[in-house]
Amino acid sequence: MSSDDVIQTEVPPSGPGCAECLDSSGWWFHLRRCAQCGHVGCCDSSPSQHATAHWKATGHPVIQSYEPGEDWFWNYDTEQGLSGPQLAQPDSHPADQPAPGPAGAVPSDWTRHLNR
Repeated sequence: MSSDDVIQTEVPPSGPGCAECLDSSGWWFHLRRCAQCGHVGCCDSSPSQHATAHWKATGHPVIQSYEPGEDWFWNYDTEQGLSGPQLAQPDSHPADQPAPGPAGAVPSDWTRHLNR
């Protein structure tokens, strides 16, 4: 599979936060964006690990950080970081959205719930 197949620069992100967490009143630590379809999921440190679950369900191997100021990519298949092109905007969740987030859904003892 070529990088042209797994990185689609014109596809916008699915939303401002983890799609599954927002649907289920969950919360996340950090966010990751699928470079192929735009799905936004939570990172592996988050309780539900929806970005990795998306990769396993769809086979879409490349993600990009969806955190403000970060532009790194990761390939689940090769377990390596890589460089990539600018993806469709926005390139992160809203800057006023806290991490962890979303606001109001994060438990006060959130650090106890992180996967390490």
